[in-house]
Amino acid sequence: MNKTQFFAYATGAIALMAAGCAALPSVGPDYEEPVYALPDRPLPDAGAPTTNKTAIGEFKPADAADDARTLLSTNEVRLWWTRFDDPVLAHLVDEAVSNNLSFLQAASRLEASRWELLGSYTAYLPKISLDGAATRGDYHRYTSTGNGSWRSTGSKFVHSDLFRGGFDATWEIDIFGGSRRATEEAWARAEAEGWSLADAWVSLTAEVGRQYIALRTTQQRIAVARTNLVLQTETYDILKSRLDSGIGDELAVSQSKYIVDQTHATIPPLLAQEESLLNALAILTGAMPGSLHGLLKDCPDRDWLVAPTRLASVPTDRIRTRPDVRAAERELAAQVAHVGVAKSQWYPRLFINGTLGLESVKVQKFLSKGAFYGTIGPSFSWPIFQGGNIYANVKAEEARMDEAFLKYEETLQKAYGEVRDAYAAYTQEYHRYEALRGAVKAAEEAVAISKDLYRNGLRDFTAVIDAQRSLLTLAEQFVVSRGQISTDVIALYKSLGGGLDESEGEAVSDSDR
Repeated sequence: MNKTQFFAYATGAIALMAAGCAALPSVGPDYEEPVYALPDRPLPDAGAPTTNKTAIGEFKPADAADDARTLLSTNEVRLWWTRFDDPVLAHLVDEAVSNNLSFLQAASRLEASRWELLGSYTAYLPKISLDGAATRGDYHRYTSTGNGSWRSTGSKFVHSDLFRGGFDATWEIDIFGGSRRATEEAWARAEAEGWSLADAWVSLTAEVGRQYIALRTTQQRIAVARTNLVLQTETYDILKSRLDSGIGDELAVSQSKYIVDQTHATIPPLLAQEESLLNALAILTGAMPGSLHGLLKDCPDRDWLVAPTRLASVPTDRIRTRPDVRAAERELAAQVAHVGVAKSQWYPRLFINGTLGLESVKVQKFLSKGAFYGTIGPSFSWPIFQGGNIYANVKAEEARMDEAFLKYEETLQKAYGEVRDAYAAYTQEYHRYEALRGAVKAAEEAVAISKDLYRNGLRDFTAVIDAQRSLLTLAEQFVVSRGQISTDVIALYKSLGGGLDESEGEAVSDSDR
């Protein structure tokens, strides 16, 4: 058998051996997704959100409200902001997911994990390097003296040249699966980063919605305060005019004046809060603070209240497929694979080494047939004694695996609790909203009646002041409650993984579509 045939047969045998090793079981535990029992119906019995029985009777359902028990559709959860039918909100969400710096950082982490995954596959390939050298040596000739020493012959220097170039290759045969476990780990971590990006998407869209509703609520509170200020100022002007004419009540004028000043004092803090919310929305959308004033400064005369829906249930699978839950599950899978990587260090590592090149003492003969050389053969490395270092590392990774499992369970529990909290807050706030709506209507009637009684001399002006103060307080609470309902709706959708884009992964199971 000549050298060419030998290398051909050796290469074929190595390839077959490598293919056979790939079919061998890998060391370490095989991952199975944990089964963690969750109740089938996670929603609390919060009652119908559009009715509220009290000591004085039952409030009527809100206009356009729906008491039917329904399930949220996939699109409704994913694109929750469309329920508000607000093009400005939709625009802000689009800008945020395109330009938000924190979200872009998460996208960069995902890209890095994908490159790391690609790099893990190189463990299956041979490592090949090319090297070359040209050396020249000059030395004297020496001869033996016969007594163990050497002496120079006195001749001129002898020259020696050596020209060498070739390939060195090393290929690790993954007999025990350490490289396969490393690839499993890299794959799971890349998936975890993908779900983390999806979770960042969910949080970002929800935060944009929350800040937007807070802005519009603040702007409506400013409008309520200014409207009441106008009405109170008109009352003060009338009383002041009557006093100047000699027929008025000085106490009533003073009382009316401090009511005007008190209402006026509520506006500056609201304006400061409005500015803060405008700047927060700018940062969320990746813009400089102050750049959104033209778009958001004026509050359109409309209602942002989302008509409530009484949910029959939220499928458990929808909680399991929240992006943060999926990210925790993938991190657990990655850590299980990493235990296998650690255990593979106990076993020998087999390498196939080879060289192929040219070597000659004369440059003219460097490319000749006689200059060819090559070697091929196996080698192995086996850590017989490491002072317990490998054992300690395996135990540490197993402890981290237990930690990852507990974190997965904790994430599921928190997700379950967030759904219940959000739904309870949503339904109970609607009870409050209905009560406040009736209270505002009654307060408006009380103001009108107290003014009539004052004009007819049947009540002093204190009754008017009390009625106006109550109306302002209730009107502001009503506006805040209306905004809180929308905020609670957003929190409910966020707890269900709402805002997750199809391009980043679906947040509901196939059975729920």
